[in-house]
Formats: sequence, structure tokens, C-alpha cells
Amino acid sequence: MRKKIIAANWKMNMTQSEAADFVATFLLEIGESTEVEVVILPPFTAIAAVNGALDQAQHIKVGAQNMHWERSGAFTGEISPAMLRDLFVRYVVLGHSERRTLFGETDEIVNRKVRAAHEAMLRPIVCVGETLEQRERGDVEKVLGTQLRGGLARLGAKELHETVIAYEPVWAIGTGKTATAEQAQEAHAFIRRTLGEISDDATADKIRIQYGGSVKPDNARTLMTQPDIDGALVGGASLDPRSFAQIVQGAQEE
Repeated sequence: MRKKIIAANWKMNMTQSEAADFVATFLLEIGESTEVEVVILPPFTAIAAVNGALDQAQHIKVGAQNMHWERSGAFTGEISPAMLRDLFVRYVVLGHSERRTLFGETDEIVNRKVRAAHEAMLRPIVCVGETLEQRERGDVEKVLGTQLRGGLARLGAKELHETVIAYEPVWAIGTGKTATAEQAQEAHAFIRRTLGEISDDATADKIRIQYGGSVKPDNARTLMTQPDIDGALVGGASLDPRSFAQIVQGAQEE
């Protein structure tokens, strides 16, 4: 059985002091339950502060929102996998639609980062998703298939098993619009079938697939009752520790 994974993507929010305050409140709200894997994804500048605030709370993992694929070099402003490892980061989000749209990241770039993450013993959360225009054209499966095959190229079964996929319909990110549970399940089921074609059905059945896109406490539980939805990548609602705790608690009840 796949263990649900709920991740808080803070994006470009939270100073060090704000991050520490968030963690203190969140830990009080969530307790010590380990039924669901929880990951906090701060901006780079707050990773150390989150780690410090978590102290002995080892059931909460820390991740990063992006990284470069090279180990070091003349890449001004970039962060390497080794730098993330040095900060005790366990997960890294790659291929988020904002990176693809605002910073021109292609499937090839995403794949370079995914492979570099595995080489550094980091677990990638690989984002895929269609725009509203692509959905209205009926191209959802075409878009998802292309992103999955490109982003996951040359990965073995072990690497795929240690990869998390996040389905994030671009039209639902930060818009307040959420895919219905049926729409989300349909996309997740297609993703799992495609993962089976990339590797094999047994491997695909082990890979966790999150839903992301305006996830809130009032819709998270319904989404996560679907058979192929294994958690959530939470944006705006993860900036409030109580709201994020409610989403985690909803996943624990499934």
C-alpha cells in the first residue's frame, strides 16, 4: 500500500523567522503521527531555519523547490544537489509549471535535474500538468504523456520507485479552481498507466502520485479518497500552519 505524501510548497514566501513560527505552530497542531509522510518545501533561505525548528521531529521531511543539474560551477544564482544534501534536504520539486512557464524549463532540462537528484540521493517530486487551452483541445493525455516520458527518460525501476509524481493542472494553480475528484482521478489513472508503459505495472503501482492545484482543507479529503491519488502538493493553503495541518489530518483519515 502506498503511503500518502503531503507537501507544502511555500514558493517565494516565508522569512527565516516566519518559517520557524510556522513549524512551531504546525507541530502543535499535527502531533507525532507518522501515518502520512509530510514534506515542507521552503525557499532556499529558510531551509536551515525549518530544519532547526523541526529539531527532533524526524517524521517531517524538508525539501527544496528547485535545483541545478550540475554539481558545481559557474552558474550564478543556482543551487546544486550537493548544496541541498549539505542542508539535509530529502526531496526536491522539479518541473513545476511556474518553472516551465516563467523560466523556460523544458522536459529535457527537467530530466537532467531528475537524474542529478537521484545521483545525489535526493527524491524528486516531478510536476506534470496541462493548461486550460490544452484541456479544452482534448490534449490532456498527449501533454501528460510527453512530459512523463521526457522528464523520466533513462530512469531505472529503483529510481522511478523513489520518484514522486505531482499532477498539477496549470489552470488550477493559484486560481481557486480545482479539478473535480473525477477529473483528477482520470488524470492520475492515465499517469499510472503511462508509468507502467515506461517501466512495468508492478513499479507503476508503487509510485506515489500527488494532486496539486488549489488544494484546501475542504476539498483535500474528497480528492484523496480516489484510488490513484496518493497525497497533495499544496501551495497557498500551506502558508497557514493550521490549514496545512487540517489537510494532513484529512489524509490520515483515509
